[in-house]
Amino acid sequence: MSAVLGTAAVALGLAAAVLGMATLALGLRRDNPDMLRAGQRYVWLVLAGAVLATFAMQYALLSHDFSLTYVADNGSRSTPILYTVTTMWSALEGSILLWALVLAGYLAVMARHFRNRASDPIVAWATLVAFGVAAFFFALMAGPANPFRVVAGAIPLDGPGPNPLLQNHPLVAFHPPMLYLGYVGFTIPFAFALAALITGRLGEGWLVETRRWTLFAWGFLTVGIVLGAWWSYEVLGWGGYWAWDPVENASFLPWLTATAYVHSVMVQERRAMLRVWNLSLLVATFSLTILGTFLTRSGVLDSVHAFTESPIGPAILGFFAVVVAVSIALIGWRGDKLRSPGSIDAPVSREGAFLANNVAFAAFAFVVLLGTVFPLIVEAVNGDQLSVGAPYFNRMTAPIGFTLLFLMAVAPALPWRKASAETLHHRLLWPAWAGVLTVVVCVASGLRGLGPLLAFGLAAFAAAAALRQLALSVRAARRGGSPVWRALMGRSNGGMVVHLGVVILAVGFAASSSYGHRAQFRLAPGESAGLAGHTVTYLDTATVEKSNKKTTSARVRVDGGKVYAPALHQFPFGSQAIGSPSVRTGPFSDVYLTLIVPPDAGGVAVIGVNVQPLVAWLWTGGAVMGFGTFLAAWPGRRRRRAAPEPAAPGRPAPVPEPATVAS
Repeated sequence: MSAVLGTAAVALGLAAAVLGMATLALGLRRDNPDMLRAGQRYVWLVLAGAVLATFAMQYALLSHDFSLTYVADNGSRSTPILYTVTTMWSALEGSILLWALVLAGYLAVMARHFRNRASDPIVAWATLVAFGVAAFFFALMAGPANPFRVVAGAIPLDGPGPNPLLQNHPLVAFHPPMLYLGYVGFTIPFAFALAALITGRLGEGWLVETRRWTLFAWGFLTVGIVLGAWWSYEVLGWGGYWAWDPVENASFLPWLTATAYVHSVMVQERRAMLRVWNLSLLVATFSLTILGTFLTRSGVLDSVHAFTESPIGPAILGFFAVVVAVSIALIGWRGDKLRSPGSIDAPVSREGAFLANNVAFAAFAFVVLLGTVFPLIVEAVNGDQLSVGAPYFNRMTAPIGFTLLFLMAVAPALPWRKASAETLHHRLLWPAWAGVLTVVVCVASGLRGLGPLLAFGLAAFAAAAALRQLALSVRAARRGGSPVWRALMGRSNGGMVVHLGVVILAVGFAASSSYGHRAQFRLAPGESAGLAGHTVTYLDTATVEKSNKKTTSARVRVDGGKVYAPALHQFPFGSQAIGSPSVRTGPFSDVYLTLIVPPDAGGVAVIGVNVQPLVAWLWTGGAVMGFGTFLAAWPGRRRRRAAPEPAAPGRPAPVPEPATVAS
């Protein structure tokens, strides 16, 4: 039943996407509003297909229907129900199904939001482009990535279950969906960017339509990346959270270009500048999500995060090439209309700082992209295998990171058009002193190292600048009789909250990567060892057998207090034991415990101890960034209306754009 229902649902989603594209294309060609409205209705059939396919897959997993190849390869009767549900996105075909489900959800929200403007050509073209993306992913499921393929031959009685690393921590239920909400969410602003190029409506109106879509996609991607780092820290047992793994980079690249866009777009809205930049950044962001999909699902990468080799790599790479070629061709075609009427009056201005910000983010993305794909290119050309590790990324990205922290403090304080020396002195004096004082206090406390001290000083500079702006907004709100919480709403102040989150995260990263201590101790029961002012005492070890794994846990007391239990898990179909760290988390440092080697005949075990300062600040910073994104997307106090764009020849004037936040 699951195979029949799932196959029919995929066919429904694919047919609805193709028919929606055809109906909208015909309606645009004939200038027929009724057909444009009819084309929008296929969105609901796409959503129905995705929901029914997801239901069929989940039913097959939960009922252990091993007649499906996907369930036979990834399911197991002994897998706990949480990880049975998450099995849907724990392997290739199910991850494509999750992508289609999220995209169908975005399409439905888009259709609902623009229901009164279905006949507007820019909305119709955007929907057509989104239908095209949906059709591609449904076609993958109908062909090489079919999640409802039936087992050929005898149906097995049980399966191996998902990858042991993907059934070892509850974060697997949150990290991939959150990441997909970010990844897939950029489809909507990309679709509107292409629609603006096709229709020639290249003013600032289309930015109004996509601002919140972009912010929410960026926020989801931000939280997803932070959750991924947390999952790596809690599951893999290596004591770190970011290793510049190629698959980590695949999600980080679109985040970099999207971050540049959410800053750069303010210049276009305010000064009608950087139009080519913004279109290029949106195209790059969406293209990098497709490239990341190729890197993680083609088998070209050897990573704990990547899926095994599959036949869909060429199809995704071909789709990536089409997206890039069409986008570049459209930008080139509209080159004359993309010329900005304004220009930067002075380099020391807000628009000048945002341009420098764009260049820094572009350089950051280029460095990461080069380090990620260069080994693949070399291997494809001459067969040599190269490895680009953390030293390259750390050395190349550190100066860019310091530059971005500096710009994060300076840019919001600069006025538009031109800044005077008096203005800079007034707005940046106390934040600068906060940065200097922070460095002095750190040095007096015994901290050393140019990199972390510079990071702490710039972080304090940026934090003080953000707090200054928030304080001014709160004071203005009080004078105007508005509640304080209302003063935090809107793009400007929400952005300052995001900046505070970045500062918290940057401090946590600099401290944990510079001042950590790591050691391994051979301990008999009752013996203790010390590291970085902490004492660990090994008590004993216990072994427990569960339905899906055998667990050997060491009981370790930290600083004479609570007992923690790092463990090794042996899964039935796993070739080696999977470690599970136990972490004592605190506001100032984490004590990270791992069981390296279980007890020998004499009862001696090898315990790994890793003491890292301020790791918890990473997760706190990510949460603050997510909250700030929500505030930035919420309507602020001041509003303006974007001027209606001129109608195309032979068409009535478009409906005026909705109000947007000016603050």
